[in-house]
Amino acid sequence: MHNLELNKIAAAILLAGIVAMVSGLVADGLYYGGLEKPKDEGKRGYSIAGAETAGAEGAAPAAEEKPVDIKPFMAKADVNAGKEQVKKCSACHTFDSGGKNGVGPNQFGLVGSSWAHRDDYTYSQAIGAQKGKKKWDAQTLSDFLAGPSKYAPGTKMTFAGIKNPQDRANLIAYLSTLK
Repeated sequence: MHNLELNKIAAAILLAGIVAMVSGLVADGLYYGGLEKPKDEGKRGYSIAGAETAGAEGAAPAAEEKPVDIKPFMAKADVNAGKEQVKKCSACHTFDSGGKNGVGPNQFGLVGSSWAHRDDYTYSQAIGAQKGKKKWDAQTLSDFLAGPSKYAPGTKMTFAGIKNPQDRANLIAYLSTLK
């Protein structure tokens, strides 16, 4: 009887190994569409609308971008389109009068105000050091929103930026109505 028990244990281990191997082959077949794995898988994951993707590893660095003059875009700015753009910001910021801060400060009354305009929010050194020195005008906002970490290195804001200048102008036009 003792040998029979050892045979059962060995068979169970062997069966478990075979099941694991077959499961792996079936999973690969379902994932890749066959038993052969392609050499280039392509990009994996999901893209978030409005977010810029980081360059691929080993890619040449992008040329330094010059600030875009936002005035011509502001002339055609659409406040309603800006209201749609502000949804990208709503995950971290609030926009109502007297509203509480979120992950980022409340942005009501931002346009025309000084940097670090909220006394009840702890800003990063990059933003806080500019309090009273810089104002959030349309051009400054545009340059900042194009790439916050490039414009103000050391900022806590991790948003990748809005590359389309018309989208930035629309957002700034909407923010200008919040007074």
